[in-house]
Amino acid sequence: MLKGESINLQAIEREDLKLLMLWRNLPNFRKHFREYREINMAMQENWFTTKVLNDPNTLMFSIRRNSDSELLGCCGLCYINWINRHADLSLYIGWEETYIDEVGYAEESCNLLFNYAFNELNLNKIWTEIYEFDTKKIDLYQKLGFQLDGKLRQNYYYNGQWWDSLLFSVLKKDWASEK
Repeated sequence: MLKGESINLQAIEREDLKLLMLWRNLPNFRKHFREYREINMAMQENWFTTKVLNDPNTLMFSIRRNSDSELLGCCGLCYINWINRHADLSLYIGWEETYIDEVGYAEESCNLLFNYAFNELNLNKIWTEIYEFDTKKIDLYQKLGFQLDGKLRQNYYYNGQWWDSLLFSVLKKDWASEK
């Protein structure tokens, strides 16, 4: 368990899957994910078994409030490249259907996850792909020291319009200097 001031990150349990799936399927959430389809419980179970339990290149966590252990969301490192020491960031706060909250759970989750990634796993970079309309994540990640690495023009089709994908990353040295 990775314990912070108000939240902790811990292993996802099978009992978490139904609520994570319900949040993941919310249209206001789903539009932000590469996997755009609505998922069913069989798909969620398959993800849990193949990625969470059995893929050494994926480390996913449930986000829980310290005061009452309420499940708040999910975060993790995907596509970990152990040779080049980088990983893709995954994050959402399902609590109160906020996606990225203003209370600070998302920010604290990232800080716990980054500390683990950089200081325990010795990763050098955490990167992410965000669609240009995802201003909540853009604002959060820039606050955390992410830099814009590039743009994939008209890479995502949503709601009758083409959107750019923005590639952001934070390096261990940059994150450490922010802290």
